Amino acid sequence: MAQNIYDKSEFFAGYSQLNRSVHGLDGAPEWPSIRAVLPDLLGKRVVDLGCGFGWFSRWAREHGAAHVLGLDLSENMIARARADTADPNIEYAIADLEKLELPQASFDFAYSSLAFHYIEDFGRLVQTVHRALVPGSHFVFTIEHPIFMAPAHPGWSLDDDGNRTWPVNRYAVEGPRETDWFAKGVIKQHRTIGTTLNTLIGAGFAIRHVEEWSPASGQLAANPDLTDEMERPMMLLVAAQR
Repeated sequence: MAQNIYDKSEFFAGYSQLNRSVHGLDGAPEWPSIRAVLPDLLGKRVVDLGCGFGWFSRWAREHGAAHVLGLDLSENMIARARADTADPNIEYAIADLEKLELPQASFDFAYSSLAFHYIEDFGRLVQTVHRALVPGSHFVFTIEHPIFMAPAHPGWSLDDDGNRTWPVNRYAVEGPRETDWFAKGVIKQHRTIGTTLNTLIGAGFAIRHVEEWSPASGQLAANPDLTDEMERPMMLLVAAQR
């Protein structure tokens, strides 16, 4: 079973204060890049893997999806998503993505935002998604970038010129990374970019777009706090097609 960190009270309280938790998709700086690679959702059956508060599930319905299934391990997340949703064509359920089973050829689009880096058996999950999608359909997801996740002790340091830098170590050593983020002992699963993409290819997906996300100039002008994101990629965006 995946670690259910989001149901720890201190973690959930901290996460709920993030800009993306308060303002939804518009509060996520990577959202414009994600939206640029999304397919037309008109009439589509969508599965939202790690749906959180349900922001994307509701957006998908607002943009034409026929039905959305939002899945999350966290009871707190699902409770909040249900409370904020009044749409009979959005269904939410508690599910462990490590053990996920989905009916074959039951969806036209699969989406996930910043959830898969918690999954140990990524290969099994990708195969499950591939079977659940109809031929020709799309799969878009974001994860924490492997460069951001790889260090044993992630954090900024100063180089010889006094500039902030993000040291990377143990990049080729895949596996769990334990960090403190809103709560102690948060477990994430580090994989190289090569492993991530080759797992998709091995399952039968074609890679359509890969983006090591960084803020656009307009975003930097509007929010100078994003300047750090130019020093190292924090997120990896992948679009694939079955």
